[in-house]
Amino acid sequence: MENLKWGIIGCGDVTEIKSGPAFSKVPHSVLHAVMRRDEAKARDYAIRHKVPRYYSNAADLINDPAVNAIYIATPPDSHEEYALAALQSGKPVYIEKPIALNQHSAKNIMAFAEARNVKLVVAHYRNAQPYFNKIKDLLDDGAIGTIMTVRLDYGSKAITTADLADPRTAWRLNPTKSGGGLFHDLAPHALGLLLYYFGEVEAAIGFSENHGRVSEADDTVTGAVLFKNKVHFTGSWCFNAPPGTETDCCEILGTKGKLCFTIFSRQQIILSVDGEVKSIDFEALQHVQQPMIQEVVNYFRGTRDNPCPPQQGYDVMKIMDAFTTK
Repeated sequence: MENLKWGIIGCGDVTEIKSGPAFSKVPHSVLHAVMRRDEAKARDYAIRHKVPRYYSNAADLINDPAVNAIYIATPPDSHEEYALAALQSGKPVYIEKPIALNQHSAKNIMAFAEARNVKLVVAHYRNAQPYFNKIKDLLDDGAIGTIMTVRLDYGSKAITTADLADPRTAWRLNPTKSGGGLFHDLAPHALGLLLYYFGEVEAAIGFSENHGRVSEADDTVTGAVLFKNKVHFTGSWCFNAPPGTETDCCEILGTKGKLCFTIFSRQQIILSVDGEVKSIDFEALQHVQQPMIQEVVNYFRGTRDNPCPPQQGYDVMKIMDAFTTK
């Protein structure tokens, strides 16, 4: 595969800036077609982004002979349906995180791709960003010694009834579409990084609760993970935080020092070793998925290995299920 002509299934908000334009900005890649069930919105997206073709039916996009790679950017409830159809066509697939509604659906997608020997990448795109790769380099180089514990604390303001009236937010708070509310939408970013940094999981346990009762989704989740390399992780997510208590903090403690960074906020790493504190800053990316899309293109073209295999997407789902299944 010399050059990729992408088709996007689900050209919604996530594709406007985060991902869509990047498909035509990396070498050997161009966005050729988009699909959305609302034909008028698909047409509008195609016109604004100068995409040659648009569809209102996923099968038509998948069967477009010019499309040779597919990006699935719909809500998770349709990931399995579209992934199986795209993989059945033999075209490589890049699928949004979380890979599916739950681990059972994720396993089915993964097994289907493996059985048909079709390439599949999960969009845990932070794995490819310079900011998070710098953290991995520091860990791998032993900058803070042997890693012992990781602690994550995330809190965002309480959801309101007005948020529920906004379609861009409403589907994320509907467990039948998102898998479990804002936790299922946002936590995969951090959990994917943990797997990228520390490898396989030995055990995971957690609890979730719906304190706000604004939607059907739980708004508070806590969990613990023991990695096979004996790194311990504890995490807390609260989507019902009072004003002024919002937080986004991850700390990695080693035998020599500590790394502090955020998942969603300012791209700054605080490195503390032997009483000395160093700050490392990164500029925000225009298209946050562009580094990962470049790696996906390279993988589909056969010039590198898989930057985020479906196994990682499946393992993220297993952790989330362990934290939230009652």
